[in-house]
Amino acid sequence: MPCGDVDLNERLDAFIRDVKQGTIVGSFNVAYKTVGLMRRLIAQSKWHTAEDLMKLVKEEGKRLIEAEPSETAIGNMVRRVLKIVREEYVRAASGKTEEDDPKDSLQKLLMAEGETVDFNKFMLNLKATTIEAVNELILELETSADNIAAQALEHIHAKEVVLTGGDVSKTVEAFLKRAAKKRKFHVIVVECAPQYHGQELAVELAKASIETTVITDSAVFAMMSRVNKVIIETHTVMANGGLKAFNGSYAIALAAKHHSVPLVVCAAMYKLSPQYLCSSDQNAFNKFASPQDVLKYSTGEILSKVHIHNPVFDYVPPELVTLFISNIGGNAPSYIYRLLSELYHSDDYNLE
Repeated sequence: MPCGDVDLNERLDAFIRDVKQGTIVGSFNVAYKTVGLMRRLIAQSKWHTAEDLMKLVKEEGKRLIEAEPSETAIGNMVRRVLKIVREEYVRAASGKTEEDDPKDSLQKLLMAEGETVDFNKFMLNLKATTIEAVNELILELETSADNIAAQALEHIHAKEVVLTGGDVSKTVEAFLKRAAKKRKFHVIVVECAPQYHGQELAVELAKASIETTVITDSAVFAMMSRVNKVIIETHTVMANGGLKAFNGSYAIALAAKHHSVPLVVCAAMYKLSPQYLCSSDQNAFNKFASPQDVLKYSTGEILSKVHIHNPVFDYVPPELVTLFISNIGGNAPSYIYRLLSELYHSDDYNLE
């Protein structure tokens, strides 16, 4: 069931083009724009039942995901919207409001084994309540970074030495800056070659009057014995609690494990994915950047014939992670399965 609105189709095509070209930077921006498109899809497309709407969301969602399979935030938000549609339909079918029908009861109705919900019945005001719920999701996205930063004083104490790595996202930067308003501590920043985002992070922390030291990636193990805790961010939290994080994260996590230093990961809920790392499908997990910053092809005849792989992401297994700090609080990797059941419906894990 294609969406008929010309403006909506143009926006979807523009999003696909921007994602492919890398114009949209950061998981938050990708997630935020995805939910915005899903809201327009719900509001402007022609559909009659919840089943029609879910088919439409899945159809357009798969098209967005195929634009950049490694950008898991797109699929996460499509699944969140599908869960919202299911919940709003069940609430409308039961004739109860959100106030007198807690989400726990909706969970039981949606997840009950052996019971199926017929989504083909027309429900009055389903579009309005669904859009309202999607607006709440957008508000959750907007406040997620602040909610994570608000927990900083619980995890960073005076005179501690904190090690972090550089990435494009601003989550850890805001987390450290919030703690620095009331605590004095030292931050060691790994420069994370070849993108060197760590150097940019160090500049921003120094501007906030945080004592900051930049080290090379090769110095991580040597410096780890002086560190009290490691705080990093991640691109994606996988279904088993593992991380799809910036290149160099695995080396940091291994060094932290060797020295018994806790590894804390700051990740909003929109980064939590029901997907696992599949060794046979690396294209969907990783992506590769230009190796121009590592070896310049123009410097010699031999280099122009060399094939260089410059992966953007590392996989960090869950046993190396101590704690996740999200916008809803702190959780151990073993609790990820529970969060998945709260955020997504099991039927939506696979969007086929």
